[in-house]
Amino acid sequence: MKFLRINMTTQAILFEDVPQEYTGLGGRALTSTMVNKEVPPKSDPLGSENKLFFAPGFFSGTSLVNTSRLSVGAKSPLTGGIKESNVGGTVAFALAKLGIKAIIVEGKAPDGGYYLLNIEDDNTANLISADELKGKRTYNLAEMLHARFGKGKSITCIGPAGDFLRKSASIQSTDLDGRPCRAAGRGGLGAVMGSKGLKAIVVDRKGKASAEITDEAAFKKASKAYAKDVLADEFSGEILPQLGTAVLVEPLNAAGAFPTNNARMGQFEGAGKISGETMAKVIEERGGKTTHKGCSQCIINCSNEFVTEKGEYVTSSLEYETIWSMGGMIGNDNLDAIAKLDFLCDDIGLDTMNTGAALAVAFDAGYREFGDTEAAIGLVEDVANDTEMGRLIGDGPDAVGEHFNHDRVPTVKGQGMAAYDPRALQGMAVTYATTPMGADHTAGWVVDQNLEAFGGTVDPHGAEGQMEISRDTQIHMAAVDTCGICDFAQSGLATDEGIGNVFTMMSAKKGETFGAVEWTALGEQVIRAELEFNCNAGFTAEDDRLPPMFYNEPLPPYNVVVKVSDAQMDETFQSLKPTK
Repeated sequence: MKFLRINMTTQAILFEDVPQEYTGLGGRALTSTMVNKEVPPKSDPLGSENKLFFAPGFFSGTSLVNTSRLSVGAKSPLTGGIKESNVGGTVAFALAKLGIKAIIVEGKAPDGGYYLLNIEDDNTANLISADELKGKRTYNLAEMLHARFGKGKSITCIGPAGDFLRKSASIQSTDLDGRPCRAAGRGGLGAVMGSKGLKAIVVDRKGKASAEITDEAAFKKASKAYAKDVLADEFSGEILPQLGTAVLVEPLNAAGAFPTNNARMGQFEGAGKISGETMAKVIEERGGKTTHKGCSQCIINCSNEFVTEKGEYVTSSLEYETIWSMGGMIGNDNLDAIAKLDFLCDDIGLDTMNTGAALAVAFDAGYREFGDTEAAIGLVEDVANDTEMGRLIGDGPDAVGEHFNHDRVPTVKGQGMAAYDPRALQGMAVTYATTPMGADHTAGWVVDQNLEAFGGTVDPHGAEGQMEISRDTQIHMAAVDTCGICDFAQSGLATDEGIGNVFTMMSAKKGETFGAVEWTALGEQVIRAELEFNCNAGFTAEDDRLPPMFYNEPLPPYNVVVKVSDAQMDETFQSLKPTK
């Protein structure tokens, strides 16, 4: 395996050997460790000192299913801290099969130049002038690049939001159909890519590199058992292929945890119109696809293709988080409008969650009415048109709140929260507050442990046990993100036997003993590096807090506020924080 280091300032391109300290890492562990080591913590996120890292998971490129996850890391222009944003599609597998362990992009292109990086094989890459591509939307860009370089390429790119350095800018990656509909959405890393002068990365998908595995037989046996467990599980084997992540709309709404009208309520009257069941029915009636393979090596097929009444493609895949952020959060029960907004965000290169929260704050401040879908669509289009309001929406909820002097802004560390109200799910309050990433649900999704319908055993409205559950889940997820395992394939490691298969594969690949102790140590290593970076960047305990609205405003219909104390928040990662 090699590192591919790109210096945008000098235009130097170097394939270099991977230092020994990084050989056992991948994904989030690799990006966060390298950000902490190579990026000055107090540097300008959009300046030349910041670096952008792309790293396939440790298992990417192996025979293990559902491991085509790519970690993208940098200092975030949105939070001012460390960021790992995760994306599926085809790029992680393509890079791994070329023997590329990570791409490191450093410096800034001189004189405002714009480039694309073309990776042709395992030792050939070049920067190509692409000034004419600045401002191009991602779908048109992908079509142009496929026409130029061929269909057998994976494309990772930014849209106008990244070109204009908006803080909610995503990095889009193509799926198996060549559409740039997979997003490394969180943290504004598309703006970092734009600041470097890098519009797109084109990766050949015909690599033949063999994964570096010490014990092939043991790995193959464990990977087959893992895949069998994923397919045998009801959620990943049956429900997700039928309904996708949108299946969560009804149960989260029933639990009063579906943030509505900028989190003024926990239930949305129009939830039934935008539920997974309704979406599947609409897609089937229109001739779309309820089951769709979007990512390399996927056996779950949880993606979908939403189409118009005439059967014309709109977007893929319409996910729970976007159905919430462009639905209940802004008072919109029009599924077609949600799909349109999802497409626009992918096309312009925007995080749907942060953008939906920004719209919600604007509506809450009285700029427009909740449920005004035309206004929502127009405001997202404004981001691509670089208008004054477009710049505010593109920079996220904090920017909108500051502009309107409105204090109901559901962010932590500058990043908008996700589709789980922390008052109705107290464990998510801990995750939002304490993860180094900002209000990021994937850092420690504890919904299943909070809701009885999902097998939960704690009181979702109480503080007891929530700190411990969130802490342990965050450590676990840091290890999962290192491996490159898809969240939805965690059914394969849900049992002692299942996680044992993961340990076996880690041992077989690394050539050394790996078990539960090493798994926890790996997750702690990742979070320790992230906490260290944020501490050196100037973060304090005060940054591990939710906005006052969550402590002061009882959430209907259950009229509960966040009960987890500041002391409990501070205790979450006390043992992993750097000592000064």
